[in-house]
Amino acid sequence: MMPEERSIATVGAGLVGSGWALVFARAGYAVRAYDPSEEVREGILSWASDSLKDLAEIGLVEDPDAILARISVHDTLSKAVEGVFYVQESVFETVEAKSAVSHELDAVIGDDVVVGSSSSGIPASQFTEGCKNRARFSIVHPVNPPHLVPVVEIVPAPWTEQVVLEQIAALMQEVGQVPVRLTREIDGFVLNRLQGVLLNEAWALYQDGIASLADIDATVAHGLGLRWSFMGPFETIDLNAPGGIEDYAARLRGLYAGMVRTPPPGPWPDDVIARAAEERRAELPLEDLAGRRAWRDARLSRLASFKKNQGLMG
Repeated sequence: MMPEERSIATVGAGLVGSGWALVFARAGYAVRAYDPSEEVREGILSWASDSLKDLAEIGLVEDPDAILARISVHDTLSKAVEGVFYVQESVFETVEAKSAVSHELDAVIGDDVVVGSSSSGIPASQFTEGCKNRARFSIVHPVNPPHLVPVVEIVPAPWTEQVVLEQIAALMQEVGQVPVRLTREIDGFVLNRLQGVLLNEAWALYQDGIASLADIDATVAHGLGLRWSFMGPFETIDLNAPGGIEDYAARLRGLYAGMVRTPPPGPWPDDVIARAAEERRAELPLEDLAGRRAWRDARLSRLASFKKNQGLMG
């Protein structure tokens, strides 16, 4: 069966959910989009149209009108999931919201439908335990925006069936994403645990007055981030010592062990957050955030185009 003859539902149409609709539609699938907000539903197709035009300009998609035609918007959850084989849920990131939508989906999905949640850190066991179809629910966590950043974390609940995980991984690969499979649940998964270490240290450096927000950002944007845009930390250090990763570890593990903060810095302090917010708003007024996001997405799309042309998309 060709992709266009099979349907996928996207539930929740914010920044992440709308991005998912593009991921599936550009891969040839009919996408049935739903959001409980009428205002959000009304904006799905116009946002998708604008985004597809931008992607077409840099060669990331062909025939944007055909892709857009594959996306339909539905005003009820039951209509959205009618006849689909996969549901990507992207509702608000709370246990309460995830639990409510999971139980609603559980009541209306077909017997063989698989559900992936875009949860960025809440394990599926916290909101799917009471579902009768819980064996077919899993975390399928993208990076925002998913149509420009392809990595996807697949995190099973203790009761998720192995065959379901295989189906999800195959689907993600088919639609151009890069599946990362975790063996079991852990709070924050892999991506946000790695990001969290960097963020915690960045906040601590700022709190201690070691460097400004702008200088800390520059260190990543014009240093670490350049390498990390096409390779991970283990390959990075493997290439950074004459004898590879073992040599690097022998030379520098003591240095890194000495950098550990004891005790850990704990939650970011309110006064430090307020000071950081003041610096950021002086640099970028709140009303300009949306414009800067568009600027970011435009550059991400060009980076994605470059990586695709260089064979670096996974």
